[in-house]
Amino acid sequence: MSDDDSDGGLHPRGTTELIGHHEAEQTLLEAYRGGATPHAWLIGGPRGVGKATLAYRMARFVLAHPDPAAPQVQGAGSLAVAADHPAAQRIAASSHGNLLVLERGLNDKGKLRQDIAVDDVRLTVSFFGSTAWDGGWRIAVVDSVEELNKSGANALLKILEEPPPRVLLLLVSHMPGRILPTIRSRCRRLTLKPLAESEVLQAASIVLGASVDRTELQKAAAAAEGSVARALALLDGPALALRQRVVELLDALPELDRNRLHGLGDALSGYDAEKLAIVIDTINAWLSSRLGAGGDAAGLARVAQAWETINTAAQDAAEYNLERKPLVFSVFGTLAEATRG
Repeated sequence: MSDDDSDGGLHPRGTTELIGHHEAEQTLLEAYRGGATPHAWLIGGPRGVGKATLAYRMARFVLAHPDPAAPQVQGAGSLAVAADHPAAQRIAASSHGNLLVLERGLNDKGKLRQDIAVDDVRLTVSFFGSTAWDGGWRIAVVDSVEELNKSGANALLKILEEPPPRVLLLLVSHMPGRILPTIRSRCRRLTLKPLAESEVLQAASIVLGASVDRTELQKAAAAAEGSVARALALLDGPALALRQRVVELLDALPELDRNRLHGLGDALSGYDAEKLAIVIDTINAWLSSRLGAGGDAAGLARVAQAWETINTAAQDAAEYNLERKPLVFSVFGTLAEATRG
């Protein structure tokens, strides 16, 4: 199902079903029951394809079965753990003493922070420095690594450089190419591909139940580019139309159509957070595909820098209710510069 992105359904910590990604799941399972699982996995891929769901699924399995040599592990066909298992219940309730989750929290104004607080990251030192309460594993899920600021990334790096025994870090990343090379080099990479349209449809149907209009859901799934979160966000005509505006502007880069930019800016008037999120998510998916396609180092660096500039500007616009039209022109100006050359 969906990963760390808001999808209107269960948080990944409480999601016990995984749609797709069988090979990735088997990679994690084989490494664990072979007794030589890496201390850190970097689970990368586009937003909304199931990265955090898979990370929590691995954490749940390891905490439920702390001995890799146990018959339940050696004979397992997947990382599935029943929802009524004590480990699954404690994880779903955010109360498992051997699991630390690093994600953006709320600031003193009750709004979501722009990054993961460095003080939260520093908790890993004491968390991993103590012994698991049942003699099992100590696991941290970082969702997502891009949301660590420089100080937070350096604090995490200290744990990655000298991990204690029976420690497992599961790092979720939407754009692994943007992560510090020193962090990437200390993790085993596991890349999730976009889901098939049928898998998006299946996962979204589970989240929404039988009440959803099947025709509208199929349209959203077809336009979602393998992301469940994106499909759920596009479940109405105006959202799909807004996404199409952005796609047309992206397809024309590095050329800019000022009339279309004005039109997009007008469509975002009124400080609608959901509309802005659709625009930025569409742009991020486009940037992610360009990074995934590879290319020369300088070009990739420009794209990565554009991602950071655009997302910082969008977060500021959302937090401080800034005018949307100047943001639209600034964002596409940045994209045009990044794609020239």
